[in-house]
Amino acid sequence: MKITVDIDKNCIEDEIVIKCSQISEDIMNLQSLISNYNNIEIELFRDNIEFYENIENIIFFETENDVVKAHTRNNIFTTKRRLYELEHILPHYFCRISKSAIVNVKEIYSITKNITASSKIEFRNTHKIIFVSRGYFKPLKSKIDDIRRLAR
Repeated sequence: MKITVDIDKNCIEDEIVIKCSQISEDIMNLQSLISNYNNIEIELFRDNIEFYENIENIIFFETENDVVKAHTRNNIFTTKRRLYELEHILPHYFCRISKSAIVNVKEIYSITKNITASSKIEFRNTHKIIFVSRGYFKPLKSKIDDIRRLAR
């Protein structure tokens, strides 16, 4: 399969065109995946209740005592997935920030950098914070720059 990206500064709305000789199951799956890209829901749990939360509402995932927790602005859920599994299914705007956390880069409000220890991350419209390990700071900063550049 050949993939081509054509950047056009005059483009008003992003468009994806699939050219194929015939409609196959793979093409239909790809179309469905692309169509639902921003509407990804993840299965989460709280008090034996199953929730389906849009991935855009998650500000970060963290592991605490072998339990992976998903944080939204106002709630904390658990998930049955491990962090390494989440890394493979989450959209490009999520980034690993430590051995025990993945963050939604689009929700970061500020980073208080600490040269000798972990740096503090704060999010928009919530009191929640998390820390980025020194070894993950540069990849996080690079991801933030990429997201901001794509948003322009």
